[in-house]
Amino acid sequence: MEAVSDTDVQFWMAKAMNWGEDTSCSALLDTSRHLGSLRSFLQQVLQGSTSEAMKTFPFVGQFLGRLRWNPCVIVDERSQRLLLRCLSCLYSAEPLNAVELKANMWIKNLLCHLISEEEGSVAHATVKHAGLTPKRYHSEALQKVVSLMTEEVIKSCDGSSNTARCLNGNIHTMATACVALVTCPQMSPLIGALLKHSMLCGSSCLNQEFIKEINEALISKRLVLEDEAIVNLWCYSPTCLEGAAVSLLESVLSDHETMTQSLDKHVNDSLLPRASAHHCHIFLTVNEIYRNVLTEIDENLAVRALIQVFTACFLQRLTGQKPQDRLPLRAFFPNVTSCLLAPLLTAPSGTAPLTISEKFRPSLNKRTSFMKIAVFEAWFLLVQCGYWVDTAAELLVLAVPENADSLLWLLTFFHHPTNRGHQRSQQTAVAREAWTHLRMLFLTRPPPPRHLSAVKELLSSSLSANLVLHLFLNFTVFSHGPVSIITEITDKVLTEAAVKRKALWILASIRCRLNSAATQDDRVHSRLRTLHDTLLQT
Repeated sequence: MEAVSDTDVQFWMAKAMNWGEDTSCSALLDTSRHLGSLRSFLQQVLQGSTSEAMKTFPFVGQFLGRLRWNPCVIVDERSQRLLLRCLSCLYSAEPLNAVELKANMWIKNLLCHLISEEEGSVAHATVKHAGLTPKRYHSEALQKVVSLMTEEVIKSCDGSSNTARCLNGNIHTMATACVALVTCPQMSPLIGALLKHSMLCGSSCLNQEFIKEINEALISKRLVLEDEAIVNLWCYSPTCLEGAAVSLLESVLSDHETMTQSLDKHVNDSLLPRASAHHCHIFLTVNEIYRNVLTEIDENLAVRALIQVFTACFLQRLTGQKPQDRLPLRAFFPNVTSCLLAPLLTAPSGTAPLTISEKFRPSLNKRTSFMKIAVFEAWFLLVQCGYWVDTAAELLVLAVPENADSLLWLLTFFHHPTNRGHQRSQQTAVAREAWTHLRMLFLTRPPPPRHLSAVKELLSSSLSANLVLHLFLNFTVFSHGPVSIITEITDKVLTEAAVKRKALWILASIRCRLNSAATQDDRVHSRLRTLHDTLLQT
């Protein structure tokens, strides 16, 4: 116990006596403020033996006994665990003297209070506290205090802005108190009220430690907040919003098997599309993060699928709002020309992709730096609205040759926007060659081996592998051949694990587009499931 000074002992003994069983707001705030330091002190107590502890801190048993009835200490798992460890370590398995023997009796009694609900000591406590078990007593005591503090914060939110600003000192104090107890379920209403207050009063009265603890607890799933509170957190802290967007991206990149089956559900569950529809700056921030990632790995199909599905989920939320509450599209897409914005943000129908293709071509013929920026913005919008490209690829399954050029051009631009090395004409030629072979492969019975080999060879090419794969998978999904033959072709063409992973992401984009369609084609959905299962097989 050399690490524990007399000053520390006197300070903490005085604190324990002052706190007692007080469940007032002031007692809760004071305990919460000192909870981190208390944990450090209990760690020091753990370093010594029973005899050393009793010599340095003769009232250690009384001290620990007082802490056992403090709601903040007991409800906080880390503090309770330290308290239990202190008691266990101080217990002497073979007491050498009367001091250690007496200490053992104390420790047994305290442990009964903390971990047993059957012993007589707890029965005594239950009677003392109006028929409640210790665990329930501590929980309800803390909940009562938190409820009073939450009401105070809510009242300040409902009042005038001046009143709210006058209470900023109290708000800061409450936020500080929450830091040590942020993972306690009873604290969630107060945390939500504090975040709401910060939004309404427009001032930075919450300290960064409070925000950091909330964010870390949310990410680690140790804290559950209402949706409104999470959105308020993102509005208050750009860092937390960026963390949420990156967390969604990382989850998509790390678990392709799960994500490719339910990407739209996962994106909606993240709350980002809903928050983006109500707060333009949230959409712009998330958009910028994904945009920067895409510029680094522009051929990553998982990132493209995430951007497409996020945008689609966002647009569904936005169009679901009342017209008077809805911000104009220009606010969310400030860098895109009007002639592209309105058409692309409309759900494709019929042969509309042919028209979209013609809208893109003129801008590509100009060489100014400004137009290069405009082309990038147009391409990024096409990635966000990737269902247009998916629709174009679907049309190519049934298209007659004279209608194919514009659709193939759109698909080529989607996969190769920069025209590196002036290869677009060559890439378009590859797209047409692949399309010709795929038509013969899927429309002829039995599938001609020559065309199957040609498709495999085109897929192995680094020039347009993703483009060919995109076309191939649309033929597997939308052609009318027997599913057994489609599966057989898929097994023969897609043999590499990396290609199969890419294929799963393209199927995920197709599935999300079809899920949002007004009508459902059971045959196509059934085939999607079969193809997904086929690709997951080793």
